[in-house]
Amino acid sequence: MEQTLVAEATDAPRAADLAFERLYRSSRDDVYAYVLSLLRDAPAAEEVTAAAFERAYRKRNRFDPERGEPRAWLFGIARNAALDELRRRGRQAELTAEPADLESLAPDQGAEHSERRLTVSAALERLESNERELIALKYFAGLANAEIAQVLGIGESNAGTKLHRAMTKLREACDGNA
Repeated sequence: MEQTLVAEATDAPRAADLAFERLYRSSRDDVYAYVLSLLRDAPAAEEVTAAAFERAYRKRNRFDPERGEPRAWLFGIARNAALDELRRRGRQAELTAEPADLESLAPDQGAEHSERRLTVSAALERLESNERELIALKYFAGLANAEIAQVLGIGESNAGTKLHRAMTKLREACDGNA
């Protein structure tokens, strides 16, 4: 005899739960990469990422689509969780890139890629922490300027201008290391 499980309508997932699940699945790796770039500590980044998603889940019914995109809202929560951890540790945020899988590159590409990565890493160290954070939100997290503006609580044009300036400084610092 074959049985079919049927859930009552009251047991079905709510729209907010389904939307949160989609947001989680589409953003978890980007949130982790962003938090890792702030903390530079993989185990702590895992814990902070989990805490950020837990906070977001508890607040999911309070999300207001009129105020912005869900992804920007989530990154704002992740940013606050990471900054809370940094304050707890009593140190400044230092952003670095996630190391690439160098074994997947050809030997000559690996050396060139490694050298480029070291140049960018050294150049990032020369930037102010707020400039490194802008670059992390754009390139580690993959946020649009409007989403970055929402995360940081500034205007979109201001976010674009600050990001442009930070990228110019990064390019200049990279050229100085070459």
